[in-house]
Amino acid sequence: MSRSHPRLRTAVLLMLAVAVLGASGCRWFRKENALYAESPEARPLEVPPDLDRPRTDGAMALPEAPQSVSRSQLGAQRAPAASAAGFSVAGERDQVFARVGEALNAIEGVTIASSAQLLGTYDVSYQGASFLVRVSAAGDGVYVSAVDPRGVPAAGGPPEQLIAALRARLGG
Repeated sequence: MSRSHPRLRTAVLLMLAVAVLGASGCRWFRKENALYAESPEARPLEVPPDLDRPRTDGAMALPEAPQSVSRSQLGAQRAPAASAAGFSVAGERDQVFARVGEALNAIEGVTIASSAQLLGTYDVSYQGASFLVRVSAAGDGVYVSAVDPRGVPAAGGPPEQLIAALRARLGG
């Protein structure tokens, strides 16, 4: 019995300590806040975070889709006229695309960063300018043009000079 007596004493002391802590109401851990001491009606209004911002649901609205254009309407368009940013060549698009690639490789100072035959584009650098050489089907032929990365006709010295050199090599 003497051995169980110290265990019993330890258990009783532990239960007594738990009872004292429980009866104290955890005042040692409680934080005082003046806002919660007032009545609920007198407290300031709390607004959820998503309700104090301006509405943005219309910010990403897509514009109305343009009217559909059929393939036959596209074929009826005429080939663009030759300009400083492009020219027309007779032939099939894939054949002209290959010829443009050969001509670009032959022109001194042209660096081809990449090419995409499916898109009909060469990403080139020439005389410090970077732009795209686009080969697209137009009417009965193919239109070769220089465009910037946004698809707008590239203007300025290097694109116009490269298009002039391509026109001379391809006979456009």
